[in-house]
Amino acid sequence: MLRERRESSKISEGAPISSRIDHRDGQGLLAACSWSLRPEGPEGLARDLALAGVQGVQLHLNPLGQAPWTMDNLRASLGGLQVVSGMFGPLGEDYSTLETIRRTGGVRMTEMWDANRQAAEKAAAWCKKLSVGLVTLHAGFVPPDGGDPEHGVMVERVAWLAGCFGGHGARLALETGQERAETLVRFLEDVDRATDAAGVERVGVNFDPANMILYGMGDPIEALRLLRRRVVQVHIKDALPSATPGEWGREVVVGTGGVRWMEFFEVLREGAMPPLVIEREAGETRVEDIREAARVVRQIGRRT
Repeated sequence: MLRERRESSKISEGAPISSRIDHRDGQGLLAACSWSLRPEGPEGLARDLALAGVQGVQLHLNPLGQAPWTMDNLRASLGGLQVVSGMFGPLGEDYSTLETIRRTGGVRMTEMWDANRQAAEKAAAWCKKLSVGLVTLHAGFVPPDGGDPEHGVMVERVAWLAGCFGGHGARLALETGQERAETLVRFLEDVDRATDAAGVERVGVNFDPANMILYGMGDPIEALRLLRRRVVQVHIKDALPSATPGEWGREVVVGTGGVRWMEFFEVLREGAMPPLVIEREAGETRVEDIREAARVVRQIGRRT
């Protein structure tokens, strides 16, 4: 059995955890990804989150500790917001093309593994400081063949990361999209054996329906059905498929793409509602786009 997800936290002096994830508008807590807003610092992030009309944030962990992302600035600017999770970005990733991210994404590159271990240890220490109970990342393109030697290497590395973050109070979750759901299920079962043996909490899933479309990895609704019991967070994002195999799909504003949101939430409600984190990685009107995504989610909450 997967353990119940930890509480979210507010960044405030002397109060490491303030309240459980709540369910608003019939959905989970609405949050946004900090990196979507491309903030220069915590103050700008807080301003844009307020303009976007969301109550929480998934915080990019890698910059923390570097000015202006200091603890004092975080407390001063984000003290009233729920930090629902953190995001760790493996070093060396190149998203220029599908081929470059296939080679460089996640924990695949052996030449970057030592640097990524060190970066993960620093990020995990920040999880403890901020009482962040969940961290998500892309593992990279998982080989569909479980007998592929790289499959075993990736299992070991993900299990190590789960132990690293788990040792600082944060559960690890893998983001969907860079492999088919069936491949991710088998991969996570292998990771389970490693984490169970080490006494580490099992790895969950951060489900991103748009990524399934962007990478051409299957229908998001069917993928969610396969992975639902592991889902501990959802990225609210939309996309249109590419007309050319081997090329990116196109990210679009939520409600204008290929995700069938009514069906999506019907499946999502088969379990406890996880935090809903709006991600927008394209366009120059991201505050407005996040606000529109929040409106769509709230509208679904009223209709279902």
